[in-house]
Amino acid sequence: MRKASLWIFLCCSACTLAVLAFAQGRQKPGLWDVTTTMTWQKSPFPAEMVGNPVDKMSQPHTTQVCVTRDMIDKYGGPLPQTRNHECQAQNVKMRAGGMTADWICNGAMNGKGTVESTWTDENHISSKVHFTGTMQLGPQPTPVEYTTEMTSVYKSADCGSVKPVGMPK
Repeated sequence: MRKASLWIFLCCSACTLAVLAFAQGRQKPGLWDVTTTMTWQKSPFPAEMVGNPVDKMSQPHTTQVCVTRDMIDKYGGPLPQTRNHECQAQNVKMRAGGMTADWICNGAMNGKGTVESTWTDENHISSKVHFTGTMQLGPQPTPVEYTTEMTSVYKSADCGSVKPVGMPK
């Protein structure tokens, strides 16, 4: 009887420690600064194009994102932003310290990629998306491949005037 009680106590203690360890890595809802850098392995735009959009997209840019508790619970933090929700995370796998998912796009851009996010504490997230597919830029779909790297830094529990973005389906 004493051995059984000891095993039950040890199992409950281990479960409690696991839950606490997972909770420590959970991100906070609120305002985040998200800095994004995109690198094209296959650009849909000709290199000689004047005012090439790739040049602009390849420069790091920072946006503020209001992250909700639902986003934290489902994805662990902010996801890459997508126009008209044409891209979505599927097969999301949460783990202590991060998440992975498939990144599926259907719309002007079609294809599949992967997204991986890692956090070392509740205030910092590093994410990477690698995508391969096609982009509709005329009558024929154009092959594309890109990698996007993001760093997200927690700013405040109050999003102020920044509205939460809709969650991908």
